[in-house]
Amino acid sequence: MITKDEFVVLYQKYMNGQCSPTEKELLDAYSDEMKLLDDNWADDLVNQKDARDRIWQKLSDSRKVVKITPGKNTHYRWMAAAAVLLIALFAGLFYIKNEKPKQQASAVVTKLKPKPIVPGGNKAYLTLANGTNIILDDAKNGEIAAKTGVKVSKTGNGMLVYRFENKAGETAINTAPEFNTITTPRGGQYKVELVDGTKVWLNAASSIKFPQAFTGADRQVELTGEAYFEVAKNKAKPFIVKANGTQVQVLGTHFNVNAYSDNAGITTTLIEGSVRMSNAGSAVMLAPGQQGTTAENGAAIKVSRADTEENLAWIKGFFVFHDESIVNIMKQVSRWYDVEVEYRDDVQQNEFGGTISRYKNITELLNNMQLTRTIHYKIEGRRVIIMK
Repeated sequence: MITKDEFVVLYQKYMNGQCSPTEKELLDAYSDEMKLLDDNWADDLVNQKDARDRIWQKLSDSRKVVKITPGKNTHYRWMAAAAVLLIALFAGLFYIKNEKPKQQASAVVTKLKPKPIVPGGNKAYLTLANGTNIILDDAKNGEIAAKTGVKVSKTGNGMLVYRFENKAGETAINTAPEFNTITTPRGGQYKVELVDGTKVWLNAASSIKFPQAFTGADRQVELTGEAYFEVAKNKAKPFIVKANGTQVQVLGTHFNVNAYSDNAGITTTLIEGSVRMSNAGSAVMLAPGQQGTTAENGAAIKVSRADTEENLAWIKGFFVFHDESIVNIMKQVSRWYDVEVEYRDDVQQNEFGGTISRYKNITELLNNMQLTRTIHYKIEGRRVIIMK
């Protein structure tokens, strides 16, 4: 590193155009440091800032790419021009090599960005006996599907109606029933009218298997998940719901069956009429306002007074909880919003009560529970983490 005095001499030589290539390199290196070794500069010699500015301007001018012509300092000028080109080329390559991964990373982030958590809606699919799938959604009123043996249409009140037709020359008596299944995904619900006029509301993550025509001595359907039934009356043909070993038999009535596999038992809530509920040799008759619940250990069916407001709130578009555990609450929330739930602390025994629309943002429901100051939550993708 040169001293202050040497810098002044070189500076004067450079301004007079008398510096050798080696001296210019020393001057260049000194200027790149942007710091003088001795700060006691005399004002009458040269101002430090002015010296820097003028040196940098001169050096910048000499670094510009210019047409090379033979003459004095041609080698130096070529080196300076080549250096600028190399630096520019290197910088360009560096930018290209580094910018592309950034763009790719940005694209990946965008691609992997989780979908927003939204409330469920009318979503389901119909699986015909021959394996054909028909996607059912919020289609406009009128016929939305027409295939051999099945007509699917949506009425003005939002009910999707299915009519199954026999083939020409066949009768319902001599034709073996073909079974079809309607399935709702997580975040879906669905209303269906069966061939006998029975209306069924399917909750999220549920399915019902039923024949195209009820040809036997009774009307049997199979349920997984949860459904509310308004059974068309027919004294000659009892209506039977089978769900995971439990059977509910009626002639014509309104009732709800909750048969989710992650619940401790199967619960039937009766609203109108009467039902006979049986499971593993145990059978009970339910009256309106009562509910029967099976036990995992095979014990007798427990009959109790039903909380019909809470049990049937989902049909009316609400969550209603009366001192319900957070685990049971989040089971409903996870199915309707299609999320996973994780508990990080000992909060499973906390209970909550309240009413909120099923069509609100999930954060509004969680914020209301968080206001109790007994839990906190955070959302990571489609996972809701509950903690103290």
